[in-house]
Amino acid sequence: MKLWDKGIDFNKKIEDFTVGKDQVLDLLLAPYDVLGSIAHITMLEKIGLLTKDELSLLCKGLSDIYHSINKGEFIIEEGIEDVHSQVEFLLTRKLGDVGKKIHSARSRNDQVLLDIKLFTRAKIIATVDSVSNLFQTLIELSEKNKEILMPGYTHLQVAMPSSFGLWFGAYAESLADDLQILNAAYKIVNQNPLGSGAGYGSSFPIDRQLTTNLLGFDNMNYNVVYAQMGRGKSERIVAQALGSVAATLSKLAFDVCLFNSQNFGFIKLPDQFTSGSSIMPHKKNPDVFELIRAKCNKVQALANEITLISNNLPSGYFRDLQIMKESYLESFDYLISCIEIADLALSNIIINKGILDDEKYQYIYSVEDVNKEVLKGKPFREAYRIIGEQIQNGTYKPSKEIAHTHAGSIGNLCNNEIQGKFKKAIQSFNIGPVREAEKKLLI
Repeated sequence: MKLWDKGIDFNKKIEDFTVGKDQVLDLLLAPYDVLGSIAHITMLEKIGLLTKDELSLLCKGLSDIYHSINKGEFIIEEGIEDVHSQVEFLLTRKLGDVGKKIHSARSRNDQVLLDIKLFTRAKIIATVDSVSNLFQTLIELSEKNKEILMPGYTHLQVAMPSSFGLWFGAYAESLADDLQILNAAYKIVNQNPLGSGAGYGSSFPIDRQLTTNLLGFDNMNYNVVYAQMGRGKSERIVAQALGSVAATLSKLAFDVCLFNSQNFGFIKLPDQFTSGSSIMPHKKNPDVFELIRAKCNKVQALANEITLISNNLPSGYFRDLQIMKESYLESFDYLISCIEIADLALSNIIINKGILDDEKYQYIYSVEDVNKEVLKGKPFREAYRIIGEQIQNGTYKPSKEIAHTHAGSIGNLCNNEIQGKFKKAIQSFNIGPVREAEKKLLI
């Protein structure tokens, strides 16, 4: 069954090529297709294209389909082109011709747009939940280990004293900023395209504000041509935001792999979080974080892929846009799995508490001693020269006393402020109205 079928036979090879993975990927969109359809037919009844009895029958039928999706019973049957066709087919099989009325005043173009936006909105919220868990773990680790010192590096050379509190807290604050970028993407997505039709609106007197309210959108994509132009643009912006989270996670994963190596020995992963070698019995490899790093780098590549598919298209709809779905729809769970595994592994990490006791780190205190000379009244350049000469002639003896008090330093991590920044970022999503709107549609 094809919504555009005109009774003409279609070449099977061409059909397979053009449909691609849509039947598999569309299962991810199924619950959102139903929610969008309920909002749409509610609007159709208001403008007189459905009777109250027809609306009641269709809403009941769509709710039944929604619950079958949640139970994992929904499939796209053989010969059915996509999720939109399957939903309409199920309604028609159950209710007769009234089931065919759900497509009035909309196109598959704005239906796909709507499904992807509702899907994206839900997946961004799921991503925020996962990031929140990881953030809390990082803050807790920062507080727990704030007194434990570790080397700080520039150019991969030992530089100045750092701490595990500072290290864990840095990634926590990075996630807070990532959420602000994700929130900007969320606001772009949370606009209603329904009613744009094939990209040029409808001659029916549809009420786009009603469907906007019913679906919990902040507002609508007002211009119907722009609504269609948003396909590709919205996905690219979201992919860039996901890439920001992925970049934070990838850098963290690299740190963990580096610090877990024997040459550093700053941390240790429990044996059950490592893998071995087929020929070297001593090996305990940090495969988990290596895979997190690689997978997150792949997520960062998604925005470029979407750009290359969509950036040379003029206004209007083109089938090129279908290709984006293959990478885009699966990217959320791909990233979320990385976040969840990182959270689990970090929760079990073992910290080396005596790193700076090693003689090779004695010069890490040189800046502290330069500053102490300055506090005694010496000009900075003179103090720098004195300590530098001591290091060169082998007479330098570090005091190993550290007193950092300014905001964001070893002695003043500002974790409460970072938590405040994160909380503010979470609140900016304003998720409550969205969840309430979707719940009401299914009553």
